[in-house]
Amino acid sequence: MSQSAHVFDGLPGPLLDALRVLARTPQLTVALDFDGVLAPLVDRPGDARSDSNSLKAIADLVELSGTTVVLVSGRSLDNLRTVSGSPGNVLLVGSHGAEYDIGDGHAGMSLTAEEKRALTELQGAMRDVVARHPDARLEYKPAGVTLHTRGVNPDAARAAQRDASRTVSAAVPGVTHRSGKDVLEFSVVAATKGDAMQRLRLHTAATAMLYAGDDVTDEDAFAALEPGDVSVKVGEGSTVASHRVHGTPEVAQMLRVLASDRRNHLLGA
Repeated sequence: MSQSAHVFDGLPGPLLDALRVLARTPQLTVALDFDGVLAPLVDRPGDARSDSNSLKAIADLVELSGTTVVLVSGRSLDNLRTVSGSPGNVLLVGSHGAEYDIGDGHAGMSLTAEEKRALTELQGAMRDVVARHPDARLEYKPAGVTLHTRGVNPDAARAAQRDASRTVSAAVPGVTHRSGKDVLEFSVVAATKGDAMQRLRLHTAATAMLYAGDDVTDEDAFAALEPGDVSVKVGEGSTVASHRVHGTPEVAQMLRVLASDRRNHLLGA
């Protein structure tokens, strides 16, 4: 694809230059958050679906030699499989790096007896919170519980989150908590997307990686990248990422450009 064709896509010039270099690496791993990156944010998490143009670009990427695509999400593995619609040869990391389905014969997670006990107590505490704040919603995950407040009055949302933090701290001390866009998540397993990136680098033997994310939890992944990698923040907000795009349509454009450049490189064009 020519320079002029790239400019037509409306992506920032420095990002286009970085993608062009990235496309030439011997072993490329493309890691992507789901919500807000591949799928537009929606009030009901179960309604989220991947942008069709991004899915087409992902399908093109995974057919190229030396190229791996991974979805890295706060969602559980089962939920991520359901909503993403990604090809079967796309690897999956769920629960912020606590669950893996990366083709190594192991999927999901196993909790210790102590973690299972803590999870039961956490679930009970969060049910009590939602009983006091009925506009908030709970999402149960294999290692935790997430409080969703998207679409809730801002004052009511803040009150629910404060109540959840106090209640969980008292009931289940030591539980990991993460905040994001209209979500507050508690987990009995300490794992981050940064941990996931380090594991994926080794598993895929990546010589360079791309990570795109839109939320606070993605900052751990950005920080775990190394020289030669490409980090892309999607949307507004402070970030340590080197590049930024506006939203999911630009992510689709970015993936399309990367797939085209890498195909041309592999074909010697």
